[in-house]
Amino acid sequence: MSDETAKDALKQFFGSPRLASALTVTAVALATLSWPIGRVIGLAGLLSALGVLVLLCTASLIARRASLVGTGLLPISLLLFAAWIGISVFWSEYQWATVGGLVVFAAYGMLGVYIALIRDTIQIVRAFGDVLRVVLGLSLVLEVFSGILIDTPITFLGIRGTIAEGGSISGLLGNRNELGLLAVIGGLSFVIEWRTRSVARVLAIGSVALAAIVLLLTRSPIAWGTALVAVAVLAALYGIRRAGRARQPIWQVVALGVGVVAAVLAWVFRSRIVDLLNGGGELQYRLELWREMWSLVRLSPVEGWGWIGQWNTQLPPYSAFQSGASRVADSALNAYLDVWFQAGVIGLVLFLLMAGLAFVRSWLLASRQRSVIYTWPAVVLAALLTASLAESGILFGFGWMTFVICCVKASQSLSWRVAFRRPLEQEPLR
Repeated sequence: MSDETAKDALKQFFGSPRLASALTVTAVALATLSWPIGRVIGLAGLLSALGVLVLLCTASLIARRASLVGTGLLPISLLLFAAWIGISVFWSEYQWATVGGLVVFAAYGMLGVYIALIRDTIQIVRAFGDVLRVVLGLSLVLEVFSGILIDTPITFLGIRGTIAEGGSISGLLGNRNELGLLAVIGGLSFVIEWRTRSVARVLAIGSVALAAIVLLLTRSPIAWGTALVAVAVLAALYGIRRAGRARQPIWQVVALGVGVVAAVLAWVFRSRIVDLLNGGGELQYRLELWREMWSLVRLSPVEGWGWIGQWNTQLPPYSAFQSGASRVADSALNAYLDVWFQAGVIGLVLFLLMAGLAFVRSWLLASRQRSVIYTWPAVVLAALLTASLAESGILFGFGWMTFVICCVKASQSLSWRVAFRRPLEQEPLR
């Protein structure tokens, strides 16, 4: 076989749509199941699998680069945030850990960029639907098996086996809040599959019911609150999309006003809301952790302590938070405070700018486009940003990859750089 023939064969293989579809599903599955995979094959095995997947996605991206003309622009806000946390290695108190954290951060970000650039939104929704259907179903099966059939915890997966006594479930995620967030995103994906008739109606309805059951059984006030916000955003977008083009700006302002009022009321009655959701224990633990963090944030408020991503509890200052704590904290349990702690106020401003632009763009895209699939990035972003008030999952693994997907997808259609390339005259009506 000649060199040219071999080169063409490799290009055809890595550029094939089937490989792109397989890599997308594999990437979503790996990001979703990072925690149990790490528990089963170890951190080295997980990182090896992640590295191989990134190499395959890079090769696929290169092979398909000709089809990315006009769609390959990454949002500047995303690049600025990544650049800032990258240069934090120069002042980090734990440089080797920062380098490792940046490599993992970049790897999951690369998977998100690949999926966003290579796949259409409906293809992304289908990939998430296929993976989350299996993960939620298997999580529920394992919880029933552990708590009812054998009445024994599955310790290495963090399954306590208390479902028969009405205890919360954490499934394959090892954390009820993360499993609940997965159920919210899965439920949205299943509804869109249903509306677009991407899967059989019976499968779609059964999947929605599965997501609802898992969400209820997590008994997570954080997940329930996130679901409430996601439903509210979905309902608002539905109303705006139903309004005519002429009335949409008015309803956009109304939706913004309602959102601001709801946020103010939630803050005013926060104690009552926490009591109603029975989240007092969770909140108390978080408040104690945040108080300890705040005393250290003030020592390095502008540039932060240096990026690490998920905490290494063997390193200072993170080891200080474990003394006398009721459980080991592997994050700040608040993405915004976590960014401030690790990347300083500059990193926090860049993160808020990136998240704000991504949400506004995805909201405008969802309200303007006719297809229901465009609501997926907006509602998923709303869920991720809401859950970030009590979890830091958006900064690593599944959360970061999913955020990058939504961020890049929104930027592809509403980037100001794309607007500058358009002709000044009005495009003809079709």
